[in-house]
Amino acid sequence: MHNFSAGPCILPQEVMQQAAQAVKELDNSGLSLIEISHRSPAFIDIMERATSLALELLGLQNKGYRAMFLQGGASQQFLNVAYNLLETKAGYANTGTWSTKAIKEAKLLGEVVEVSSSKDTNFNYIPKGYAIPTDLDYLHITTNNTIFGTQYKTLPDTNATLVADSSSDIFSRQLDFSKFGLLYAGAQKNMGPAGTTLVVVREDVLGKVSRQIPSMLDYKIHADKESMFNTPPVFAVYTSMLTLEWLKNKGGVAAIEKENEAKAALMYGEIDRNPLFDGFAAKEDRSTMNATFTLNTPALKESFEGMAKEAGLNGINGHRSVGGYRASMYNALPLSSVQALVDVMKTLEKNA
Repeated sequence: MHNFSAGPCILPQEVMQQAAQAVKELDNSGLSLIEISHRSPAFIDIMERATSLALELLGLQNKGYRAMFLQGGASQQFLNVAYNLLETKAGYANTGTWSTKAIKEAKLLGEVVEVSSSKDTNFNYIPKGYAIPTDLDYLHITTNNTIFGTQYKTLPDTNATLVADSSSDIFSRQLDFSKFGLLYAGAQKNMGPAGTTLVVVREDVLGKVSRQIPSMLDYKIHADKESMFNTPPVFAVYTSMLTLEWLKNKGGVAAIEKENEAKAALMYGEIDRNPLFDGFAAKEDRSTMNATFTLNTPALKESFEGMAKEAGLNGINGHRSVGGYRASMYNALPLSSVQALVDVMKTLEKNA
């Protein structure tokens, strides 16, 4: 099977095998990973390794950042960010479904300015050249829009603390991550199974709001307790650690970026070449993680989907907000899977 699922999504096979073995028995301990105490030395080592790898791969070690593995998904962070950072006014760039949801949550806690939006064309581009107020507590962006297939190629220039939902492109490409005051990402795209969310925060952005923050929403409490304020999702954290080790052994973010660019070039090259298909996202904003496209000849829909199924292509149907198709090409997806999809598209054209 070629797994193009948008999330939960493909993980490296060697990581799956290691995680499966750990569920049976962790490191010859006689105990399963999912039955050991989260306070045990074995799991404390796992958590420390996972957080250290996250900072290392982002180039943020020894730069005043803390990494945490929390629960509730990225959707929980929509509220957490505002609770911890919104004192007077926050700015949000609205580039899709998830930023729309983040805006809704932030409005519960203070003034929110929508500094830009691409809603006018169903979020098929990243807004540019807009004015950013100078009195924001923070500016929130979604670096990659899974549903619509758009991605920031350059970061906004702002004096406000830059906050990002990077759920669907974390660890996929090189950026100057020190420009972010806080970024967060659900694990189920490029890190591990659903159940944990990575939050990376620069320590000096915390502790500046006057409101009382509920303990479970307080980043400082979670940072001080080293992600152990409550029982962490041990399996999701362990599998994320294995995935980050896998990525480091491949050469880190720089190496995987080259692979992702090759996959994207192959995929978009066929979308643009093949007269039966049209890309959805603006070309300059196309995501390397999620290629969205439509079949412009409805009569061939049944044939295309039947051929895709026969070729073992899984998860290529587009989100209902866009329709058409979506090829999610996360870190663990091999180039050969993209080639399998491209071959089907070429065969459809040949037989049309």
